Amino acid sequence: MKRTTGLFFAVLLSVAGFRAMSQDSLARYQVAIFTPLYLDSAFDETTSYRYGKAFPKFINPGLEFYEGVELAIDSLNSEGLALDIFVYDSRSSSQGIEATVQSPQFDSIDLMIGHVNAREAKLLANAAAIKNIPFINATYPNDAGVTNNPNYIILNSTLVTHFTAMYKFIQKNYSPSPVVFFRKKGAQEDKLQSYFEEITKTTASVPLKIKFVTLDDLFTPQDIKKHLNADGSTVCIAGSLDVNFGQLLTSQLASLYEDHPTVLFGMPTWWDMTDFTKPEYKSVEVFFTTPFYISDSNKLINYVLADYKSRFYSRPTDMFFRGYETVYHFAHLLQLNGKNIGSSLSDKRFKIFTDFDVQPYVNPKTNTLDYFENKKIYFIKKVNGAEIAVY
Repeated sequence: MKRTTGLFFAVLLSVAGFRAMSQDSLARYQVAIFTPLYLDSAFDETTSYRYGKAFPKFINPGLEFYEGVELAIDSLNSEGLALDIFVYDSRSSSQGIEATVQSPQFDSIDLMIGHVNAREAKLLANAAAIKNIPFINATYPNDAGVTNNPNYIILNSTLVTHFTAMYKFIQKNYSPSPVVFFRKKGAQEDKLQSYFEEITKTTASVPLKIKFVTLDDLFTPQDIKKHLNADGSTVCIAGSLDVNFGQLLTSQLASLYEDHPTVLFGMPTWWDMTDFTKPEYKSVEVFFTTPFYISDSNKLINYVLADYKSRFYSRPTDMFFRGYETVYHFAHLLQLNGKNIGSSLSDKRFKIFTDFDVQPYVNPKTNTLDYFENKKIYFIKKVNGAEIAVY
């Protein structure tokens, strides 16, 4: 199979059958992968590339996800899995997701994997329910309003899962310390606060005593200082997904650190923040959570990084690794159990980079299985910009 390094049109990638067995002895499964490639935006009606020597940033995430998919296909091919893999441009204007899933050809699909947004997650989850096809949502951290759908699997954990893990982590490691939840004004921040308030009501352990503080847009160190512990360390939570708010809060806490040491828990949106190496963030211990952890100490990851750099002269983002491990992992589960992937979600044999802990979410109001969700959350600790611990 020849690797494609440029942009492409919708493709079918066939993975060879097992070499050690007769092809007739194995079921041949079909996998549909949706990722945003923006081919209609990148090429005009004569198939000429619109951007000259430039490469728009908005294309990168979907393309890197696809490049990870390609590498997974190479691996599956070398192992001899019997699969047909169809890749669809989810931003195609000529054939959208609705038309794709309603086409007769789609009735033979056995598994869907998607790099999706909210609307696409909903569309594909609905198709999964109607056609009884497992759908792996690899990127969008939300249930998308889906209920009563055991074919819907969320890998990028929801905020409630992140916050529940954070709450338990603080209970276990920092329970004697006061906890301050710093936030700004906003409906989204109201929602985040409500998550922590609900967890406090339902926790089986001794609940944390959290003080909720709403800061003005131009808050100062003095606005923060009066809420910090005068006799020891304070656990702080940055209660906003706004990265700019998080950076300002971190720098303000750093300026107070000598007399008021703090431990700061950030949001999942902080995973790619590189500014923590700057002097204004010195000394503050910063934790952030992620369901996908790519360790530079992993030999396979280092091999992949070197190979990617030799081909594309750059370092891949997590979307590349996410495309690879999602396709590799779930293609193997499909080969083992067919569409009944739900029965093997706890299987750890095909781990590549990160651990998945996929658990059913049972709606407490209806007592029905709404979906499956990855509950594995990693805690990354950084000090002075350096990663010093992983939990």
